Amino acid sequence: MLDRIDLHVEVTPVNFSQLSSARLAEKSNLIRERVMKARTIQDARFATLEEVHANAQMSANMVRQICQINEQGRSLIKQAMEKLGLSARAYDRILKVARTIADLADSENIEIEHLAEAIHYRSLDRDSWAG
Repeated sequence: MLDRIDLHVEVTPVNFSQLSSARLAEKSNLIRERVMKARTIQDARFATLEEVHANAQMSANMVRQICQINEQGRSLIKQAMEKLGLSARAYDRILKVARTIADLADSENIEIEHLAEAIHYRSLDRDSWAG
C-alpha cells in the first residue's frame, strides 16, 4: 500500500533550541514563486499532451524519456532499490519526484542531490512503517 504514496515524511518534534533560533525561514511568497515557476516548466514540458500536466501524471515510458539520470545517479538508485527492497513502481515514482525537485531548483537535469532527496522521501517505505 505504501508503494502507491509518492512522499513519505517523518515529522519529529522540534526542540526548543530550534524553535527559539534566530535563523530565518524561507518566506512563503518565495516558496510560492518557486512552485509556480516549477509548474510553468512542467506546463511547457507537457504542452503537446492534453492528458498530462505535471510530472506525477507521466506514464512509465515518459519517465524513461524525460527523467534521464547519469551513471552516478543510476548507481545511487540501484543501491537504494536493493537496500530498501523497493518495487518497480517505487523506481518510477522516485524519478518523478526527482524531476519535480529538479524543476523546483530550476535545473534542466536531474542531479544526484535531487535524486538523493527523492530517495529519502521513500526511505520510510521500509525504515519504520513495516513494524
